[in-house]
Amino acid sequence: MKSSPSPSIARWELPSSTTLGSSVRAKGIERELRRRLPWPMRKCLNVEGRQVILEVADPVDLQPLESRIASAIEVISEMPLLPSEVEDVLAICSRERHKWLEDGRLQSAGTRTVKLRGRARAVTFHVFEPRHIETILDGDLPAIWREEDAIRSSENRRRAAAKAALAGARRAESRPAQAAKAVAPDKPPDLRGWDEFDADGLLR
Repeated sequence: MKSSPSPSIARWELPSSTTLGSSVRAKGIERELRRRLPWPMRKCLNVEGRQVILEVADPVDLQPLESRIASAIEVISEMPLLPSEVEDVLAICSRERHKWLEDGRLQSAGTRTVKLRGRARAVTFHVFEPRHIETILDGDLPAIWREEDAIRSSENRRRAAAKAALAGARRAESRPAQAAKAVAPDKPPDLRGWDEFDADGLLR
């Protein structure tokens, strides 16, 4: 009985600056590398941790695929990060990503439009340069930004409370004057000859 040939395997190590310590980023790299392979061979490639593993049944298939993947890995580190990858790398939530993108702390590298499976309309989203995200990660900037946001929110609440208190004090000051005006007797009309008319005793 003829035994089947042993599978041929090629491995590459991904630098930490490529995955940025993110399993979500590693999965995105895996999808991108698989796109470089013929459709029947795509499941032969996997990213495990920081390793790219290409395993094929026929050794003849390995050499051309190996060359293709090696070339892709040289440039894959500059592949822009998707929103989900940024959130995983920086350990932030989508609300923070939107807020920091809007105020310029997170810098967009452009937008990408894709049509997701099961959706009628295409989705457009921002992507981010790896080196920009790496700088944010190395400087632990999300923690600093959260602290800045907390201080700003506290200051805004303090100002709002002071403004509300001032408005309340002004309303309280205006109430006595309005009440006095409401109960004050009407001033008699300024009639000519009133004093003489009163002196004659006609009102007694």
